Amino acid sequence: MLPEAEVQAELQGLRARIPHLTGSLVATIDGLVVAHDASALEAESVAALTAAALGVGSRLTEATGQGAFRELITRGERGYTATYAAGAYTVLTLLAGSQANVGRLHLEARRAGARIAALADADLDRTPL
Repeated sequence: MLPEAEVQAELQGLRARIPHLTGSLVATIDGLVVAHDASALEAESVAALTAAALGVGSRLTEATGQGAFRELITRGERGYTATYAAGAYTVLTLLAGSQANVGRLHLEARRAGARIAALADADLDRTPL
């Protein structure tokens, strides 16, 4: 089992460091929720959609010769949805308003993703199948 309290602390830290961040979610690559920090978010649905987007993003980067998936960002009328690889087993998805500084979003998400990856990979590498 992943250390949910530590992952949750990372998500809360992101909210404090990124202005206009409206939600965050960590999920396994197969779409199961690990932790989330968003009151209006249907976490299970977003986790499943994140897994689907991860699959498409991974295939696209490989098919175009760009290597392994690292991140995917979409921009809608009201803001951004960004998904970041967080190790071999988990992904970090962030929701931000249209006024968000995308550079700051990337910087903080990449750092948090690396910390979450260290937690998840260490834990899941030890978990017997």
